[in-house]
Order: sequence, then C-alpha cells, then structure tokens
Amino acid sequence: MILPSPASVIDHTLLKPDATADQVRSLCEEAVEYGFASVCIPPVFVPQAADLLYGSEVAVGTVVGFPLGYLPTSVKIFETAEAVARGAAEIDMVIHLGAALAARHAEIEEDIRQVVRAAGAARVKVILECCYLDDVCKRVLTDCVAKAGAAYVKTSTGFGPGGATLADVALLAQVSAGRVGVKAAGGIRDWQGCREFLAAGATRIGTSAGMTIVDQWRREQGI
Repeated sequence: MILPSPASVIDHTLLKPDATADQVRSLCEEAVEYGFASVCIPPVFVPQAADLLYGSEVAVGTVVGFPLGYLPTSVKIFETAEAVARGAAEIDMVIHLGAALAARHAEIEEDIRQVVRAAGAARVKVILECCYLDDVCKRVLTDCVAKAGAAYVKTSTGFGPGGATLADVALLAQVSAGRVGVKAAGGIRDWQGCREFLAAGATRIGTSAGMTIVDQWRREQGI
C-alpha cells in the first residue's frame, strides 16, 4: 500500500538571515513541483512569493515577531496586517517568552488574539519555543493558543538552542485535543524523522529539507 505523500503537510521553509530573492524564487518553484502545503519566508519576500505562487495550491507563509517574540503587540498587529495585505495566507508568530516564564498567560493569550484578528482569513501558527519551557507551561500556553483562535501551535523557531522533540509534539497534540493543529519545526531533516513526528501528532512539518524528505518517501514507496 502506498502511503500518502508527506508533501501536503510540509511548510517549505527559507528563513536564514542571508536569504535572497533568487533563493525564494527557487523555493517557490520547488514548492509547486513537490506540492508542499506552503512556503515560509521572511516578510520582505511575501509579494514576490505571492506573485510566483498565484494560481497554485501552495500558500504563502511568513513570520511575525520573529525570532525572539518580544515585540509589542501593536507591532505584531502591524506586521501581520502588512503581510496579509501583501499576499500572506499563513502567519507564524512568536510569543513573548518573558511573559510566558513569568506566567502572564492572559497577556500572551491577548497578544495571540490580536494577531489572529489582524490576520483575518489567514491562518495563524503560534510558536512557543518549547526548549525554554517546562511541560506545565507548554500545557497552559497550548490552551491559550486554542482559546485565542489560532490555527496551530508550533514547537520552535529553529533559531533557539533546541528544535522539535517527539515528546513536545506528543504533549502539544494531547493538550490541544484537535482544537488546533500542531506544527513541528526545527531539526527535521529526513523522512524517518518526519514520519515519527507525524505519528507523534504533528499535523504540519516546518523544514528546509522538504525535497529530501519527499524524495526519501518516494524511494521507500517505489515511486
């Protein structure tokens, strides 16, 4: 039996500091060829990606408050509205970790809610940066994400000291209980790892190794 391709749940990602327009063009071409769920790119490249992906089924995704999360909510709102106006359909926002560690959960929930409101029809994914948090905090924050109306809770930016772990994904999936999706990101480089994260409860995978993952899946399936 041939398993479904992982491409449809992969956000084809290019967020490195020295990303160029030519690399974004290649990323978009690859995303269409492979059928990825989205591209995830720096905000400055959203108009270019929106033009390149017009008429395709690949969504344009970008980041807000990235990668540190401690911008004021008003700035995140502006970033979000600007990104959506320029063609973004998915927003990956970072929470204020200092507020999380200080247990200011109502503040975080409102921060997310305001970004969700500014995003309109665009889907919002909320990055917790799990490597800094204990399990109790992750549980509470996942509830905040769900109550604030976001579409996904996400493990990591890829810029912190740790990326996605199977334990974190399983925890987020258990707490979210289907209220929001779970995006695993940070350090997922091959089909074996991708498969394990999906089995643990991830419903999206953020990676810059999407083509490698799909090519390995195709070889396994004899395609």
